[in-house]
Amino acid sequence: MVRIAMIGIAGVLLALQLKALKPEYSVYLCIGVSLILFGFAADRLKVILEGLEAVRNCLPLHVGYIQTLMKIIGVTYIAEFASDLCKDAGYQTIAGQIQIFGKLSVLTISIPILTALLDTIRTFLGG
Repeated sequence: MVRIAMIGIAGVLLALQLKALKPEYSVYLCIGVSLILFGFAADRLKVILEGLEAVRNCLPLHVGYIQTLMKIIGVTYIAEFASDLCKDAGYQTIAGQIQIFGKLSVLTISIPILTALLDTIRTFLGG
């Protein structure tokens, strides 16, 4: 975490220096640092996937639930990443639209799980 924080702080400090000279280069630098951090985060997602696989092996969970959870995590992360890049570049409206689309995508992905949950509740209620 310290390494990630240092990369982020160094990127911001360099971007602030470049912003005075060439504002467009500042945005490019932020995108580059963000991509580096995205790579580190992707490595962490592998660890999470392995942990979820271990949970699935211990509990009788349907494999589709774990896959759906991973899709939701991926959509959320990508939407936040893209939204933050747009905000940094000064395009808040586009960032907001990306966030809305990400939320709608998560809702769309989670509908089968919601349906299964409602079926389970109906079964418990005797209906």
